[in-house]
Amino acid sequence: MKIILFTLLIAATLPAQTELSNSILNLEQQIKTTDYPVQNNNTIVSGNSADSEKKSTGLAILYSLLLPGMGELYADGYSSGKYFTIAEGVLWGTYIGMSIYASNQADNYKAFAKSRASVDPNGKNDDYFATISEYSDIDTYNDQKALERNFDQMYDRDKFFWKWGSTAERREYRSLWSSSEQTYNDLQFVVGAMLLNRIASAINAVRLVSAYNSRLDAELSWNVSVGLKNNPNLPTSLELSFYKSF
Repeated sequence: MKIILFTLLIAATLPAQTELSNSILNLEQQIKTTDYPVQNNNTIVSGNSADSEKKSTGLAILYSLLLPGMGELYADGYSSGKYFTIAEGVLWGTYIGMSIYASNQADNYKAFAKSRASVDPNGKNDDYFATISEYSDIDTYNDQKALERNFDQMYDRDKFFWKWGSTAERREYRSLWSSSEQTYNDLQFVVGAMLLNRIASAINAVRLVSAYNSRLDAELSWNVSVGLKNNPNLPTSLELSFYKSF
């Protein structure tokens, strides 16, 4: 009797087991045939692009002309450009110092002429101060111009009067006057040195810009990215990407 009941129980549960097995197989087949989106969340770790902006030779020249050394700074080469900047500072210091000295000497020779030769320095031009260094007094000068028949070059005695007390005083005055005039003339050489410094800096800046751009073209373009790749059917994986080009 027990054997018969056990046989009937197995017969009753067999269709249910078969249906469950079929359901599991169908679900597995659906999972295999269904496309799930893959989530890839990459993070850039580091990179370098060969498409970085190149330097302009025109800007390098402009910067160097404005202030020597700035063109080299723009071209990432200030290690050599700093010497042009230093030279510019020295030249400006020289120019200012010489200008102050020349101006002081001019004040000195005018004050000396006023006290020793009774000169009124107001309203007098540079030619007048040069002339009084060569003649002992206004009468001697006017007589010389009359003999040369250069009457238009004669001075009005009341307005342009001078008379040195001795030749030694006149020579002392001329020394002061010459010192001032020579210093003013030498300022032209300082200005010329400033121009040369700018030209040399511009040439050097152009050379550095060309080298920078050539180096930029030769560098590798690379980029590395790291991220997690999520797939419902597979374990989470780590993805590493590396890209380079010439």
